[in-house]
Amino acid sequence: MGFLSLIIALLLEQVRPLHSANVAYNAVRGTAEVLERNFNAGEKQQGVLAWFILVAPLTLFAWLIFYLLLRVHPFLGLAWNALVLYFTLGFRQFSHYYTDIQIALANNDLERARALLTEWKRAADPSFSAADLVLSDICRLAIDEALVASHRHVFGVFFWFVLMPGPSGAVLYRLADYLARRWNMPIKGAPLEPFGLFAQRAFQWIDWLPVRFTAIGFAIVGNFEDAVFCWRNHVHQWDDASRGILLAAGTGALGVRLGPATRGVMEPPPSTIDPTVSHDDPGADPAIDAMPGVDASPAALRSAVGLVWRSMLLWTLLLLLLSVAGLFG
Repeated sequence: MGFLSLIIALLLEQVRPLHSANVAYNAVRGTAEVLERNFNAGEKQQGVLAWFILVAPLTLFAWLIFYLLLRVHPFLGLAWNALVLYFTLGFRQFSHYYTDIQIALANNDLERARALLTEWKRAADPSFSAADLVLSDICRLAIDEALVASHRHVFGVFFWFVLMPGPSGAVLYRLADYLARRWNMPIKGAPLEPFGLFAQRAFQWIDWLPVRFTAIGFAIVGNFEDAVFCWRNHVHQWDDASRGILLAAGTGALGVRLGPATRGVMEPPPSTIDPTVSHDDPGADPAIDAMPGVDASPAALRSAVGLVWRSMLLWTLLLLLLSVAGLFG
């Protein structure tokens, strides 16, 4: 049932992409705003209460409806699973920015690409601007956002959907992800408010296993040796540990330099070592040598799309095998 629900949801999304202003999203967004406005008095405990008031009932509701429909007829349970996945999982929820950036770069329209990247990233960081970025930085940041978004919109939802009964895991993950971002919008130079700290910590707990499974998937379908090397040696260059795991693994899997400015020189991964070049040159530029791989380019944007789709195929086939084993077991 889980495999069929996933396939139906993905097909529905391709045929009829979900608009960000749909009824379900607006309801969650409005409820989150009301809870923040009425509960946020500057204390962490109020954020804990608000988080549970929103997340617990909706997660339980998703499971309860599935259970009741399943008792009536398995087809109804399948339909409910597919419907909830349609609202919680999918590439088209974020891929339009990425596709439009690819089109702009193919037309040599850097200004359009900068504007799209700025609009995309300002959803999480209102102060971001891509106005002065060069081509390689636009490509690098677009790939960064795409890999992280593919995890949070697809692979993380996929993981908890498989692990928990019905679609409750998918609802739990998407709500936790949204509240962690919504209640912790960065304000330049200001620390995070105590109200959003629990939402951030809760998502870190919930995402601890999924982010590692996604990184493993990138390694398996990409350059495995380099992905593991970068995961082990470069993950600490990111302040956000989950983002660091994804992008470090993505750097090695793609062979493309991703992520923030480097913090020191490290050995390159085994497959990129040139025996004719000394890697102990004191005059080497740390900003280049610390992170392995080549600079991001429009071609790398296409490679990143392939990496994500191969990962999706890998986990879908694994789910199919588990479903078949459960059917005959």
